[in-house]
Amino acid sequence: MPRLIKKRSKKAGLAPGTLVHIGDHKTERIKITLIDYDEVQLQEKELKKIEESFPLKEKKSVTWINIDGIYQLDVIEKIGKHLGIHPLVMEDIVNTGQRPKAEDFDNYIYIVLKILYQDADKLKVKSEQLSLIIGKNFLISFQEVEGNIFSSVRDRLRKGKGRLRKMGCDYLTYALMDAIVDNSTFGVKMCINNFNLLHR
Repeated sequence: MPRLIKKRSKKAGLAPGTLVHIGDHKTERIKITLIDYDEVQLQEKELKKIEESFPLKEKKSVTWINIDGIYQLDVIEKIGKHLGIHPLVMEDIVNTGQRPKAEDFDNYIYIVLKILYQDADKLKVKSEQLSLIIGKNFLISFQEVEGNIFSSVRDRLRKGKGRLRKMGCDYLTYALMDAIVDNSTFGVKMCINNFNLLHR
């Protein structure tokens, strides 16, 4: 009878809170985008280094930092240390096998969600992990890959119409979660429709 050999986890033997990327390497490069806004102004740019966002911590405006690609561990570690994020939260961000959850800390809330989308053949539903850290005046989103799921939210911020620019990080978080639900519902429905059409 052949012996079954268990594959050891990359984290086996490491201390809790040690950052090790677990999951598929889904993007070639990390991309950091920043939108800083209030009711009267909006600044948007792509950052070369995460340290460029650090001075905004003290501002009263809302700062949204989106990081596409979570395999570059030094970026996660730097922003985590700067904002005082718990090491186990940073560990969860780079481990893409997390279940959806929400954890309330003293100075921030940590949320893990799954984004559902169709594969290239439009026959299967795949998922991507999204992590959100919501503070008093900042929101950081960590995505596995670069995508356009939040393009409608960005457009609303740029146009400055509606309530989004007048509200805080909590409302921005709601807008992002709403975009995820809309996208996932549409993706699953399309996948089911395509499957039914092919199997008539």
